Amino acid sequence: FLYQLAEYKKRGGKICYLHPEDDGIPVMPSADILIDALFGIGLFPRAENTVFIGNAALSGALGAALTAMVGCLTRTKKKYADFAPFAAEAEEQEQVLRAKLLDVMDRDTEAFLRVSAAFGLPKETPEEKAARSAAIQAALKGCTETPMEMMRLCDEALRLTEALLTKGFNDSAASDLGAAALSLKAGIQGAWLNVLINIGSIKDEEFAAACRAEGEALLAHALPLADEVYTRVLRTIEG
Repeated sequence: FLYQLAEYKKRGGKICYLHPEDDGIPVMPSADILIDALFGIGLFPRAENTVFIGNAALSGALGAALTAMVGCLTRTKKKYADFAPFAAEAEEQEQVLRAKLLDVMDRDTEAFLRVSAAFGLPKETPEEKAARSAAIQAALKGCTETPMEMMRLCDEALRLTEALLTKGFNDSAASDLGAAALSLKAGIQGAWLNVLINIGSIKDEEFAAACRAEGEALLAHALPLADEVYTRVLRTIEG
């Protein structure tokens, strides 16, 4: 079904639905944002020989998309008019973060391909070995910087998710907000694993230590925040 919707979007179709309680106001993002996230990251095929690597970016983009969706479902419903200004702001900012996650997904793929290319360089002579080693180290740094960026983006999206929960939202979409927190948590943890596997092979100890310190700080903030959002959403649902 999602693939069919993606094909429909490719032909210029617009996905929306009308909610009778909103006087027929088009409410677009629920399917549209998620289709954009899935199609844009590569879950749906874009071209032959596309390399799909960004599972962490996928989780993060879906989390940002879900929070944006909840923002839209809040600002377009009269019952939640008092919450509409911040909901609109959160929706807009999460859309920006989603786009950034899609962008870093592509750059992460390119970084991975540079690592693969570096390992394929000739190594017959001492000069070739030295050049190959330098290329591998440079490529590994690039392949570490992209998941670090994913972690920062997921953390920022989580902050917005918690803020929307705190300031007020359409509680009929509470489960979506909880799912956003879970997706963003998975995104930041997945990106961290990618950082760790790379810095283990990086010889620049200062670079590796800086990445480890920043990553651990991001985890220390984001993981408890995601758990807090999930717990609060659970309370909202259970009453």
